[in-house]
Amino acid sequence: MAPVILVLNSGSSSIKFNLYCGTRTELSGQVSGLGASPHLSLKSHVAALTIDRDLGADAGRSHRDALNALLPLLEAAMNDRPVDAVGHRVVHGGTNYTKPVRIDAQILDQLKMLEPLAPLHQPHNIAGILAAQDAFPEAVQTACFDTAFHRKHPFVNDTFALPRSYYDEGVRRYGFHGLSYEYICDYLHKSDTDVDRGKVIVAHLGNGASMCAIRNGQSVGSTMGFTALDGLPMGTRCGQLDPGVVLYLLTTKGMSPDEVSDLLYTNSGLKGLSGISQDMRTLSQSSEPRAKEAIDYFVFRIRRELGAMAAVLSGLDTLVFTGGIGENAANIRSRVCMDQDWLGMSIDEEKNSENQIDISAEGSRIKVLVIPTNEEEMIRRHTEALM
Repeated sequence: MAPVILVLNSGSSSIKFNLYCGTRTELSGQVSGLGASPHLSLKSHVAALTIDRDLGADAGRSHRDALNALLPLLEAAMNDRPVDAVGHRVVHGGTNYTKPVRIDAQILDQLKMLEPLAPLHQPHNIAGILAAQDAFPEAVQTACFDTAFHRKHPFVNDTFALPRSYYDEGVRRYGFHGLSYEYICDYLHKSDTDVDRGKVIVAHLGNGASMCAIRNGQSVGSTMGFTALDGLPMGTRCGQLDPGVVLYLLTTKGMSPDEVSDLLYTNSGLKGLSGISQDMRTLSQSSEPRAKEAIDYFVFRIRRELGAMAAVLSGLDTLVFTGGIGENAANIRSRVCMDQDWLGMSIDEEKNSENQIDISAEGSRIKVLVIPTNEEEMIRRHTEALM
């Protein structure tokens, strides 16, 4: 009988979930607004069932409460079949975890020690694990890491120019969004082995955003570093920042470390630059000059990092757009690819506006693709393998 696998992606205020029977998705959805106004969105892919309603404050005080509210719905959909395994997205695996693992008490303790490296994500990933262990005590629990895909970086792209002792204790560039990049590489391998073996840059553009340089299916460069703050500007995160700014905020402005952390993680990026919203759709529809300036900066940084990643690869064969913005914002893709003749890259605007998979213009030396990512599917595959 095909295994029943629940995939959980626990964020700061939401839990995304997919319920699989074998390779088939039976249920998907999310609980959003945790801690405030929890809302459940659920869709069955095998029956006429759609739920879109508020859960009530008691059901959304914590990740555990949210899972408890979900349980009756999941059990009804499973027709008394047990959940065989629960796969969790865990943002940070540190230096030790280069592949997915089955979770035990020792591993859970080690993941808790990594919370300072991913304060916006890791505590909530762990909260989801604890809630799932309570809800499904007999199920195999697995951790699938966003950092694992990047753990074979060359030393020069893995280190900072600090005394070597800091590198040895784990202060290094980790890179993130690895599950997304892994899915894209697997897609390319199955659909076009010539592309898979070439020099590829993947732009994962969404509320979290990064770019990855990939050669022969292996990550060799990432815009993200020690934490998920580095590189591109994001919905609420600053992206690359002179560390002197942090020193200035601490010393001259008298801000506390917690205040600086809150500024850089939750009040910067598109939200901070525009003063309007972190949502690219809202900004694109706004007539406010600050909205335009925020988008301009977002595009500028992508173009800058595109050149940097191409230099890391000593060339470029394929550019892939993915993530919520990368997959849906044709205007952003168009601006990123504008006037890139020096790279030998141009796109067909009609194909781009239609969100086709291959948006390359005829005669473009570089292939430009739009590929929807599926981190949940990668977690399912890893979890099944670990069973």
